[in-house]
Amino acid sequence: MTNNYMNPNTNAMTPNAMNPAMPADPSVQQFILPEMVDDSFSSEDIGEDFDGIRLNFRKVKIPGGGALQFEIPGDDPENPDYVKYVEGVILYNHAASAYWSGGSEYDENTAPLCSSMDGKQGIGTPGGACAACPFNQYGTATDSKGNPTKGKACKNMRQLYILRSGEYMPIQLALPPTSLTNFNEFMNNVFVNRRRPTWASVVQIGLKRVDNGANTYSVATFRKLQDFVGEQIPPMKAYAANFREQLKQSLEQRPMIADSVVEAEPIFDGAPAYRTVVQGSESPIVSPYGGVIDGDRDALPM
Repeated sequence: MTNNYMNPNTNAMTPNAMNPAMPADPSVQQFILPEMVDDSFSSEDIGEDFDGIRLNFRKVKIPGGGALQFEIPGDDPENPDYVKYVEGVILYNHAASAYWSGGSEYDENTAPLCSSMDGKQGIGTPGGACAACPFNQYGTATDSKGNPTKGKACKNMRQLYILRSGEYMPIQLALPPTSLTNFNEFMNNVFVNRRRPTWASVVQIGLKRVDNGANTYSVATFRKLQDFVGEQIPPMKAYAANFREQLKQSLEQRPMIADSVVEAEPIFDGAPAYRTVVQGSESPIVSPYGGVIDGDRDALPM
């Protein structure tokens, strides 16, 4: 696997004055922000070509069947990249939920009946407050054959927006229910207990195979690679703050657009357009996942 970081001892990149993210310790690898990428093309050069194009996040999911590699979309749809780890900075993360009718979440072409981009307010059928929803209770789920399971009918997930070194756009990684315990523990140990925001460290996300006797699936694992310190912090903070502001504004538009029942198209850049049934009509609700959810058939470990 090719390492995403560029060794500061090489001459391939020199940080500019506005983005001094070069580590003082030569043994520490450099994290390259987009401003530091050696680019021969200005905004004017590419502005006309990109006019009217909706920019998307590349979407990555936890693989099914116990696979231990992530599939990363690339410039060739027929030949994605496969990596053992996703390494980068978590610019932002938020809760997300989706409800399909019994077993239909296993069909990639079936849209959810209800979805929530904050895990608090659902839009669709049944909609309303997620905390009070009967489908958001353990013991309401069914498997692909319609048999009852210990999990929730509404799938609680977490969306992570991860900027990899030297890339312009973050990737969007969706964590299914079975990976949430690992993520919560990691967040508490690495960020909450140390009073650090997620953008202040470089993390590594891997995969672990789990067999519960009925199914084999993969769960995400997490570890910190390094912290940003000193002059590395201001440019990273500015980049993360700008990204968060834009993404939050896009997410806030979702309920308003759903109420207006307009054309089915992405509510925010980086999400596929799904038509979710709302009060008997089809409305452009963005699915918080975008593919088959694997490894979420049982209640989460408590």
